Amino acid sequence: MLTVYNCIVNEHDLRLVVLAGAICALASFTAITLLHHVCKSTGHLRFLWLTVAATATGFGIWATHFIAMLAFSPGIPSGYNVGLTALSLVAAIILTGVGLAVATSKALPGTAWLGGAIVGGGIAVMHYTGMAAFEIAGWIIWNPVLVAVSIALGTLLGAAALAVGLHGDTIKYRIFGALLLTVAICSHHFTAMGAAAIVPDPSIHVSEWALPPSWLAIAVALASFAIILLALAGLALDIRDRRRTEVEADRMRGLANAAVEGLLVCDGDRIMTVNNSFAALAGTSADKMAGAKLESCFPDEATRFKLLGRSNQPIEAELRHSDGSAVPVELILRPVDFAGKPHQAIAVRDLRARKKAEQHIRFLAHHDALSGLPNRSSFNKKLDQEIESALANKHPLAVLCLDLDRFKEVNDLFGHAAGDALLQAVAKSVSGILAPNQMMARLGGDEFAIVLPELANPGVAGRIAENILEVLRKQNETSATATLVSTSIGIAICPSDGTDREALLSHADTALYRAKMEGRGTYRFFEATMGAEVRDRRLIEHDLRHAISRRELSLVYQPQQDIKTGKTTGFEALLRWQHATRGAISPNVFIPIAEESGAILQIGEWVLQTACREAVSWNSDLAVAVNVSAVQLHTANFASLLHEILFQTGMPAQRLELEITETALVRDFDRALATLRQLKALGVRIAMDDFGTGYSSLSNLRAFPFDKIKIDGTFIKSVDVNEQAATIVRAVLGLGRGLGLPVLAEGVETASELDFLSAESCDEVQGYLLGVPADIGQFRHLTHETAAGAVPVIARTPAQPKLRVVSG
Repeated sequence: MLTVYNCIVNEHDLRLVVLAGAICALASFTAITLLHHVCKSTGHLRFLWLTVAATATGFGIWATHFIAMLAFSPGIPSGYNVGLTALSLVAAIILTGVGLAVATSKALPGTAWLGGAIVGGGIAVMHYTGMAAFEIAGWIIWNPVLVAVSIALGTLLGAAALAVGLHGDTIKYRIFGALLLTVAICSHHFTAMGAAAIVPDPSIHVSEWALPPSWLAIAVALASFAIILLALAGLALDIRDRRRTEVEADRMRGLANAAVEGLLVCDGDRIMTVNNSFAALAGTSADKMAGAKLESCFPDEATRFKLLGRSNQPIEAELRHSDGSAVPVELILRPVDFAGKPHQAIAVRDLRARKKAEQHIRFLAHHDALSGLPNRSSFNKKLDQEIESALANKHPLAVLCLDLDRFKEVNDLFGHAAGDALLQAVAKSVSGILAPNQMMARLGGDEFAIVLPELANPGVAGRIAENILEVLRKQNETSATATLVSTSIGIAICPSDGTDREALLSHADTALYRAKMEGRGTYRFFEATMGAEVRDRRLIEHDLRHAISRRELSLVYQPQQDIKTGKTTGFEALLRWQHATRGAISPNVFIPIAEESGAILQIGEWVLQTACREAVSWNSDLAVAVNVSAVQLHTANFASLLHEILFQTGMPAQRLELEITETALVRDFDRALATLRQLKALGVRIAMDDFGTGYSSLSNLRAFPFDKIKIDGTFIKSVDVNEQAATIVRAVLGLGRGLGLPVLAEGVETASELDFLSAESCDEVQGYLLGVPADIGQFRHLTHETAAGAVPVIARTPAQPKLRVVSG
């Protein structure tokens, strides 16, 4: 350090040293200021500002060095090599530009430090290049330790200078950064100068082309003038930016006033400014709020303490309105810089709409959204309370379960909007005749429940059920729409039928099931004998829904023959259910349950897919007949489902025959007719099944597009001994011939029955005499008959609609 000290004090003109330091400081401040403009710019403008900043910094480093060199008096002839002097300036500008570019890139963390270190390296390169340009009549000997120290000082202080100068946009960071950069340049120069020891040698002459110090002074003066110009430009830009900042601040206030949420800026617990939204929320003006205490808006001290102690965390509070009322709000505090000082910005959100929505949500949590009635959760809670009270006070309690009759048909025929309106009308009509302590709830779908506490006797529950049925009948009389409503009601009494909610609801539901089985539109009290029967039916219904996935369902096939030729014309697919524990369950048992529960749709689709897939595998063109339930026929997408199945399986439509009973046509004549016409358009054949039973009508044969008539087996069984049955069969056969419809007789079990049908010119027959329903494998000799060498052909139908089918 003594060497450096001696270098500065004894071998330099201190006036020029001070001038060098001043020029260096001016250049450093100019560089940091311009560097902020680089950070704010993009594209070619960024490159322009970077060039200007690099030029100012490079000129500053170069001017500092050579002013200090002019202040240096070695005492022997000296001069400056023109080429190396110019190269030192170029090196300073280029390396400084690279460092500044890295420092402002922000591509990686710590780029400001790295860029500053590169600038420090540029200082070293410029200095030692400039020293190489210094020609004297002697030798320069370098102290390697001080050289290393000079480079380290320039690099470290340069890195710190840019890191501090770019840390913030306030004036203090710019000043500190400029001071550090000034120290980096000066400390490097004078440490490096102290590392140089000059040994005079008269034999060495200064080149005649060397630049004399006087000329160098002119160059340095020009460089200093450039630095001053750049400094003035930087100051002008800074003033412009500050004015722009003020304009932007005004614009930000405008934007704050445009915000929907309230905003206020506080210094501690004192309000500095608020936007118009907050003033409107508080019921006052923004000017009156300025300077007020925070407690004037938020009187709760705990809320203020929590708010000021937590940033970026929402806090619910109450805002005091100017009229004294409390407004629920949500507050979020964030620290901000306002007018150059740290403040707190508080966002205020009005929660009145949200609180109202939460109240509505709480209502929906306990009530049904459609009908407005209490929901299942509320009903269960009410029933539990009333059961406890009934057991304590010895007053009977009744639970009524209601289920609208044929509600699904209303949705299917008139749409879900009509179904919703019907549910609302029922809820309004029935709840209107109940006492205040009686509750009606919607449990889901078209299921309702009523709790009747403190009854004088169980008979009161029956009279209330009658009143419910009566009010619904009156509603039908005054209804302006085609949607008529009726309900079935099941009643359970506490404590005779149960002393807990589960038992009462289960028994009331059992009684409801019995009411539906006995004609609907009525009510039934629970009886102990109902339980086993209903429970067994429910278990069958439950197991039936899983029968397909458990692979318990199967199809058997019964052949159909042409009575004249004796050839098999096709098979009827018949559904069988082999229950895992109950064994074989008759279709007469499970098909009605499937139709009532709706499971028939899924089962019917499976039957159609299975039958079609099997028929396609045959080498012959035998037809397959499948029974269709009335529920399926009246389903809106029946025809489209059939199209999809035909397309997926590759089943020729003309080989599929759908058997439909006349009962299925009675429920909705127009819809059935439209569906059958769609089925005919697909190319499938349609047979009227069980003709002679149910709602047989000649008008149906004329109106509906049937391809075949099937005489019910009950007529065939007695045709050879009962003249009336024979007459009916003859009439049907004659009717078929007259209409051009082939007739198939079911249930042929004896040779005499077959002889009678042959004599009467029946077209086709089916029954145990010709073949017992069995697995299709037993009929392989029929299904795979082909000519020698012939290749069976599987036809595909064009795309058509979707359909559901089931076998009986």
